[in-house]
Amino acid sequence: QLQLVESGGGLVQPGGSLRLSCIPSRFILNYYAVGWFRQAPGKEREGVSCISRSGSRTNYTDSVKGRFTVSRDNATDTVYLQMNSLKPEDTGIYYCTRAKTRNGRCPGRRDEYDVWGQGTAVTVSS
Repeated sequence: QLQLVESGGGLVQPGGSLRLSCIPSRFILNYYAVGWFRQAPGKEREGVSCISRSGSRTNYTDSVKGRFTVSRDNATDTVYLQMNSLKPEDTGIYYCTRAKTRNGRCPGRRDEYDVWGQGTAVTVSS
């Protein structure tokens, strides 16, 4: 079964940092654009960031611009989300996901992603 595995979540104080990792199982992630989503308690899942297959293009939701950085290491087939200056409103389950197509571009809609991870929990609290 194709899947993604996220890690790196945890409890951090406001202003702190975390780095999330996303690793594939049973496929090569390098062939695809990769997105990060999050779901806060009681809220819908929202897109946070995306990185193109080549890594040359990235995008971010407005609330994380300037604080989060998405990157990828093709040598290890891993995608990262570096999260700095964390705020309580960043709390939630973070998911990485693979674009359905191999055109390399970041999808515009959630339904254009297919393989998802189980998520890693991020809690920002003092």
